[in-house]
Amino acid sequence: MKKLHLYKTENIDDLAYPEEKHDVSIESPALDFFTDFNNVMPLVTLSSTLITNLQELMVKAHVKLKFVIDENESFIGVISTSDIIARKIVLKVSEGYKREELKVFDLMKPKNELIALDINEVENAQIGDIIDALKESGQQHCLVLDRATHKIRGIFSASDISRKLQLSIYIQDSSSFYKVFSATS
Repeated sequence: MKKLHLYKTENIDDLAYPEEKHDVSIESPALDFFTDFNNVMPLVTLSSTLITNLQELMVKAHVKLKFVIDENESFIGVISTSDIIARKIVLKVSEGYKREELKVFDLMKPKNELIALDINEVENAQIGDIIDALKESGQQHCLVLDRATHKIRGIFSASDISRKLQLSIYIQDSSSFYKVFSATS
């Protein structure tokens, strides 16, 4: 075993930060904004996790989306903070579920309802293209898949893009717009 030395920090003035490109624009390569699961572990939760526990974990970790896996660690969907808001929980309770027994599985979006971009297209896209896709889909997050390996390769987050570009990105939930439009027709 190697003996390590400890040093005083009194003469240290700065913290190290990850290098971020400061000259980014909507014409920047999309990959500069991409969370690549080949480099970063995806945030996951079990489908059997109680919603009350998940809410607490997501708030503490400042996480807005988690990938849902089953007991075999297979990807089965996603759950976001918008899926676990009070009115959706009340709706489930009105369907006969007990609030304290609600699980991630009960409120998640299953993978067969999700849409994603292909990594081969993303590699040649600009971030402006991704923003347009997010706005068109009405989603705050967009999955990226690798169809050759049949894996979710990563994710784009509107809030991450907005922060890096220092630009407000307004994404209207298309399902909410559709509900309003349908109600007025």
